[in-house]
Amino acid sequence: MSTKKYQNEKIVYSLNIEDLQTVADEVLGRELNMDEITLLEDKIGDHINWHEAIHNAIIQNICSKEQWRSRRSK
Repeated sequence: MSTKKYQNEKIVYSLNIEDLQTVADEVLGRELNMDEITLLEDKIGDHINWHEAIHNAIIQNICSKEQWRSRRSK
């Protein structure tokens, strides 16, 4: 596998079943069964605004550093 292909396919963030169970315990007061986990697997992505999450991370972590560097170099 080429380095570029590896870099493009690398998962940057993911959720695991423990994450689902933690929230289920908070919301439902119990763990999810396998049928419920399977149901949620295809639905969670519909509720994550990935574009906004990436945008905010860039603004908060990249732009602020670049602004800090440009102010410091003056």
